[in-house]
Amino acid sequence: FFESKMTAATVSLGHKYCCLDQEHPDSKFIGANIPWYGPKHSPHDVPSFYDISGITENPKAFKLVIDYFVARYKAAGAEGPTHIAGFDARGFVFGPPIAMALGIPFVMIRKAGKLPGVLVTAGQYVTEYSKDEIVVRLGSVKKGDRVVLIDDLIATGGTALAGFDLVDALGASVYEFAAMIALPFCGGVDKIRAHRDGRFKDVSIFTMVDDKAIGPEMCRDPPEGTPRCVSTSEAEALASKLDL
Repeated sequence: FFESKMTAATVSLGHKYCCLDQEHPDSKFIGANIPWYGPKHSPHDVPSFYDISGITENPKAFKLVIDYFVARYKAAGAEGPTHIAGFDARGFVFGPPIAMALGIPFVMIRKAGKLPGVLVTAGQYVTEYSKDEIVVRLGSVKKGDRVVLIDDLIATGGTALAGFDLVDALGASVYEFAAMIALPFCGGVDKIRAHRDGRFKDVSIFTMVDDKAIGPEMCRDPPEGTPRCVSTSEAEALASKLDL
């Protein structure tokens, strides 16, 4: 299989906030495998919706991303994380392979109404898209655990902060918040630092690429008039037309 060398250094972006060197070939390779779409072909009305399927559908890129996360946490040794917790739903893509490689549990942070059993909630929170509520299974995170919170990106920080509050309320600590993509102009990192009078100001934050590494050439909007969704009987003809 592919072998990742993971030679990109981390660059400090502020107090306990770092990312991969954006000029390194690995960072550029990751960014070059993240397409984005405008509002007409996105699930939300945002200028650019980043599509992580560009990573998951490229085994080399996917493995590189996972290997960087795994190497980061393995390097911490016995003082590293005890749990990886992923946000519903794209955190479920990156979290499980990281947790398996580290030999530690993966915890699903799900939206309300999705998990069975007895659950714990942190209450409702506001994101850039909507108002939501997250829950975990009672007993999945306990006092003394060191938890990495992982998602595909950080924007306004609403979802991240809900995870911080939930883990903190259960007596565990957030070891790090990690995301593949950062949108610095949304101010999410600053909101984490300011939240609850700076309670999480010293928690590590790590991202791989920022939106500047994903250029306009990665826009994959189809020609004007292309339907948003087609039937299976129409799929082959449209894929041929769009050269997919």
